[in-house]
Amino acid sequence: MSNWTAVAAVSLALAVALGAFGAHGLRGRIDDYSMGVYERAVLYHFVHALGLLVVSMMPARPGLNWVAWLLVAGIVLFSGSLYVLAITGVRALGAITPFGGVAFIAAWVMLAIISLRR
Repeated sequence: MSNWTAVAAVSLALAVALGAFGAHGLRGRIDDYSMGVYERAVLYHFVHALGLLVVSMMPARPGLNWVAWLLVAGIVLFSGSLYVLAITGVRALGAITPFGGVAFIAAWVMLAIISLRR
């Protein structure tokens, strides 16, 4: 799972960079609604990248790779679509966001099942 640690570290670095970009580069350039969308993207990106870091440090068990992939997919689909939506204003991108949310939920449910099977 050490490769997932590297993926988590890069994802966390990106979350910091994108958060700073939003706070300093977008403030005053997008409306309050879009800023809220962007901030939500950063929050979910951070939380799930931290989750990926935790998963990467767990003892190897069958299914943990799936959990990691689902967390990455969730970050890309959920946060990624919200980042682009906030910056471009293209509301159709909001249709992608729920797929990321489902990936997040599936990852956490799968982790619970794996943990209960010990």
